[in-house]
Amino acid sequence: MNPAQPEADADTMRTHLSSPRRLPVEPRQRVFPSDIIPTSLLFQGQQEILISHQGEHYRLRITKNDKLILTK
Repeated sequence: MNPAQPEADADTMRTHLSSPRRLPVEPRQRVFPSDIIPTSLLFQGQQEILISHQGEHYRLRITKNDKLILTK
């Protein structure tokens, strides 16, 4: 992963997936995504990516056994 590259925002990802814009949901209302995002789109040839969520940073990586691990 290249830290010099700007992070893709949610609108950019939706544009790439041709997904309609979703409306905000009420608290406690669980909405399951209808789109599947392939890891090839997320990782773009890398073994790990950084994810920013509510000011926290998480690392999502592909292991040697081709599993996904998310760590804070």
